[in-house]
Amino acid sequence: MDQNVNRVEIEEVAIRFCGDSGDGMQLTGTLFSDTSALVGNGVSTFPDYPAEIRAPQGTVSGVSGFQVNLGSVKIFTPGDYCDVLVAMNPAALRANAKWVKKGGSIILDADTFNEKGIVRAGFKTLDPIEEMKLSDYHVLFSPITTLTKESLKESEMDNKSILRCKNMFALGMVYYMFDRPMEHTVAYFDKKFGKKPFVVAANKKVLYDGFNYASNIHALPSRYSVAPAHQEKGVYRNINGNTAVAWGLIAASEKSGLPLFCGSYPITPATEILYELAKRKDLGVKTLQAEDEIAGICTAIGASFAGNFAVTTTSGPGLSLKSEALGLAVMTELPLVIVNVQRGGPSTGLPTKTEQSDLNQALWGRNGECPMVVIAASTPSNCFDYAFMSGKIALEHMTPVLLLTDGFIANGSQPWKVPSMKDFPSIKAPVVPEGSLDFAPYKRNPETLARFWALPGTKGLEHRLGGLEKQDVTGSVSQDPANHELMVKTRADKVQRVANFVPEQDLIGDNEGDLLVIGWGGTYGHLVSAVSRLRADGKKVSLCHIHYINPLPRNLAEIFKRFKKLVVCELNSGQMANYLKINHQEFEYHMVNKVQGLPFTVVELTEKFNNILEGK
Repeated sequence: MDQNVNRVEIEEVAIRFCGDSGDGMQLTGTLFSDTSALVGNGVSTFPDYPAEIRAPQGTVSGVSGFQVNLGSVKIFTPGDYCDVLVAMNPAALRANAKWVKKGGSIILDADTFNEKGIVRAGFKTLDPIEEMKLSDYHVLFSPITTLTKESLKESEMDNKSILRCKNMFALGMVYYMFDRPMEHTVAYFDKKFGKKPFVVAANKKVLYDGFNYASNIHALPSRYSVAPAHQEKGVYRNINGNTAVAWGLIAASEKSGLPLFCGSYPITPATEILYELAKRKDLGVKTLQAEDEIAGICTAIGASFAGNFAVTTTSGPGLSLKSEALGLAVMTELPLVIVNVQRGGPSTGLPTKTEQSDLNQALWGRNGECPMVVIAASTPSNCFDYAFMSGKIALEHMTPVLLLTDGFIANGSQPWKVPSMKDFPSIKAPVVPEGSLDFAPYKRNPETLARFWALPGTKGLEHRLGGLEKQDVTGSVSQDPANHELMVKTRADKVQRVANFVPEQDLIGDNEGDLLVIGWGGTYGHLVSAVSRLRADGKKVSLCHIHYINPLPRNLAEIFKRFKKLVVCELNSGQMANYLKINHQEFEYHMVNKVQGLPFTVVELTEKFNNILEGK
């Protein structure tokens, strides 16, 4: 039957799955993206969670989505718009139809498009297709719920459990449409539900029935094939940013020879880092789920004092609560990594949406003169590298380091080449050896200005630490005005000297030109895609994506002066642009900003860059 289907080879395609929170769209999208990664495609994903925990079923506010972009080329973004939308109810269609490319395919569960469901979704008429002007799209109404019930009518499962399998029917249809193998998903069922054979059998049957249904109905316009992407040889796995952060921290622990301790309080979207670390007792990781954010960081500071590689994780509101303890870590000059997975704010804000609005808080959100190293990751996979570097800097420079990620890269995933630990540098913390005769709590390494780390219980190295100002060298409590100024300047200089130990800023594109796009954090994929499009059109545009924020790279001004125009792009109201104006006042900065809880689109960036080039 498949012989008559139009087969099309494509380079890149985006699919979006959406439905109620209980419809399993995150799992459906994850299984599809993992399968695509395992067959060698370039992959980028964007989970889109509802902001309310228990929004009313069938309403737009309760819609959960997952978009995956895959291709035979390197994929940087989950795609601006999708080629195929799978919507499990009217609310999902209403919330997501705007993200479908003109002429794209829309697969709908016909059983949910009854009067009650249509009205509940907020449509004004009983014809959503006409109301949303979707006549130019390929819309397929399939009775997914009915067919799932029919598939499992002989099973021992109750009706509610049967309905939970309908996402696998939809997944089977999409597997057929894109010629995906199903053995990876079947293996997932065996591993996940191995103790419940009837659940394994049910999901397998529904998955295959969805695949066969799509094969038999001849309603899909084409069957598409996406060749594997060209990649370096190596072992790959699909990874999200939160998992990569956790593993990068574990790698830093291994390279330093120090046990990893994480004291944290759960908060969206950072909680998964704590979960991932808690799994690794076999690697000596110790985790504590504290009663609140303040307790989380204070336990981490205590663990650092005791000689552990200490970490705490949070998101924006939690970082606010940790601010006093951050000052304590700066004053005591103890190594500590603070991971802040940014989300929409202020206050509770948009807890499941992405934003870059915590930069000012990261740089200055503490009382007094309290400088701190600030680093930002930019992709799900390099969260591993920058978590590792955060640990290296914290331990070798005896300072807290604040690592910024965001909801987009924390939850998004991409293929990651599993590295060899021999390729990573060693980490040598300045631990004072037992028997040292010239120890003083604030005696410093003249190159880094890092003080030395005397572990409690080491004979002859007795000392005390606390939040009051310290006397230079001796560490005694001091209220001397001149000493206070000296210590303030010394702590600031210590942070600035970190610039001598990190790479200089690099560029994507030429070293000079008409426009330099400046970005940081999770905007990287969209910025590099937009810049690549303009360069393909012959435009003299390059990308400067900053990872080391405080201190800034030493060669930044040298780069800036080689371009006619500079534009800073960020998902806030201009915090990095203002920071650059403070540090490099000699340049004029254009700004492209978005504060919608959504990532940029390549289309909007390309248009804005062209306008700047043309002087509009």
